[in-house]
Amino acid sequence: MAPAAANYYSTPTHHNPPKQRGYRVCDQCGAIEQPNTRFRLCGGCMVTQYCSPDCQKAHWGSHKQICQHTSGQIATSKQNVLSNGYSEDIVKGVRKFTSAHATLLGWAGFQALQLKRIPSNVRQYALLITLSYRSSSDSLRRFSVMSTQLVPRTYVTDSDPLVGEDIRRREDRCRRSGGIGTAVIIIQCGEVSQVMPVEVDSPSKISWDARDDWDDTLRHFVDAGRTDFIPISSTSRGVIYG
Repeated sequence: MAPAAANYYSTPTHHNPPKQRGYRVCDQCGAIEQPNTRFRLCGGCMVTQYCSPDCQKAHWGSHKQICQHTSGQIATSKQNVLSNGYSEDIVKGVRKFTSAHATLLGWAGFQALQLKRIPSNVRQYALLITLSYRSSSDSLRRFSVMSTQLVPRTYVTDSDPLVGEDIRRREDRCRRSGGIGTAVIIIQCGEVSQVMPVEVDSPSKISWDARDDWDDTLRHFVDAGRTDFIPISSTSRGVIYG
């Protein structure tokens, strides 16, 4: 079987490819990020995204509670990390890692949950990716994948009701627009964790092939510090990339 990524054997590069549909949705107006646009992340929670400053300002009233809650968790994580003798870089690094590898992580979650075959899994399970940290001058090579496993989605929603409510809100919005719901990917390194929600289109709109080698592909790109992952899709017109 050919590798899952179109550029699997390419020379490593740190250039970001265009985002695929469904990865970034403006939390205020619902606009989907296009290749020629650049969304902005909320500086407090580093999770919610917006298509413009106006949308970010308009959404603050409803976003304030979950944003302050998430920011508080970040501050607590920093204290725990420092008290255990680790670098504060781990806290910042996990968040930057999640943002830099958004396309790869979203694709891995889609494959791990087998959403092409069993769309209902989006409501039952989450993908937990456990990282290990190493000191490196290259910020993209400070983490490696220790393990991946499926966990009940209640792993997140029951342990943190506010985060669980935010995921359900995103899921309701996704379904209203014809999607199947919100896939949950959890990135964890020691006591530091980041929840990445991905709103997923209907399988009929997704051309990605179902792949069993997603774990190897994830490790390959993370270990190489590459953020240029481009998935392969098979269509009636042939093979397309990205």
